[in-house]
Amino acid sequence: MQAAVYRAVDDVQTEDVAVPEIGAGEVLVRIDTCGICGTDLKKIHTGSHAAPRVFGHEMAGTIAAVGEGVRGFAVGDRVMAFHHIPCGHCFYCRKKTFAQCETYKKVGTTAGLGEAAGGGFAQYIRVMDWIVGDGITPAGLIHVPDDIPFEQAAFIEPVNTCFKAIRLLELEPDDTVLVIGQGSIGVLLAALARQTGATVLTSDMYVERHAIAAGYGLDHPLDARGNVVAACKAVTEGRGADVALVAVGADALIATAMAAIRPGGRVMLFASTQHGTAAFDPAAVCMDEKTLMGSYSASVAIQQEGIDLVFEGYRSGKLDLTKLISHRFSLRDAAEAIDLASHPKADSMKIVLKP
Repeated sequence: MQAAVYRAVDDVQTEDVAVPEIGAGEVLVRIDTCGICGTDLKKIHTGSHAAPRVFGHEMAGTIAAVGEGVRGFAVGDRVMAFHHIPCGHCFYCRKKTFAQCETYKKVGTTAGLGEAAGGGFAQYIRVMDWIVGDGITPAGLIHVPDDIPFEQAAFIEPVNTCFKAIRLLELEPDDTVLVIGQGSIGVLLAALARQTGATVLTSDMYVERHAIAAGYGLDHPLDARGNVVAACKAVTEGRGADVALVAVGADALIATAMAAIRPGGRVMLFASTQHGTAAFDPAAVCMDEKTLMGSYSASVAIQQEGIDLVFEGYRSGKLDLTKLISHRFSLRDAAEAIDLASHPKADSMKIVLKP
């Protein structure tokens, strides 16, 4: 099979590799669509993970083979797979901080080359037994109905991560929310925030992205090249936004977000996945009672709700996420796809591979 193999920092090559073998309780999936996520790009560009391996985790496709003892799934079933599923009983699971569970941190899907890393940048993936589940209790392998395109189903994992952040914020209808960045994740966060009844302001430097966001009912665009802080205060009687969501991994924007919220407001970091230091005013946290918080990865506690959002959103047309896809590439052109995703342009949103 073909796979886009990570060989070294900034080096991804399309190669012919063996189809992964499956064992008891496991499933082989033929990938139809896999989105390129910012965390994939971080790993490719920083060398945080040893080579070789095959990344990609926003994926959906068709079951090609099932291992002994698999229940609830059969060859030909349309599915998507979460690559992380927690144990459900450790300290962090009891606290519902699932992304910190040691089992969750293991990757349960792989293209078979090197350590498991998702594997969606390949034609086939092996889905391990704890992701497949026992066929009774829901786990990480999800049936996709015939009326839902694979391109929509591939958004189930990223929608879950965004929905988790919105749930943590417990937004109210009279809240004003600023979402900084209107790439595909920023649009998802803003659209989900809008569903709570909150007023949502979106900030980006590209008018083309604001035009796409408008298709999801996001009608308060702000030019990121202007004074976003002043704009937030102008629509909130001088207070500032109740919440700011930072959907891009630029540490300099943390200060902007903190300045844009009111006293007692909250800043949610969603894309700050690289360790480092960032400047902010500690008195804003202490005296102004502003909260700086974060949200990372998916949550099994809201898994079915997130799935329903994706399926029903497509059926109603209110959350048709296929419209966020701007570019589709074959595995042969994976390096070009990764380069475009790494250097966004005005007309680029979600980049997907079609193995």
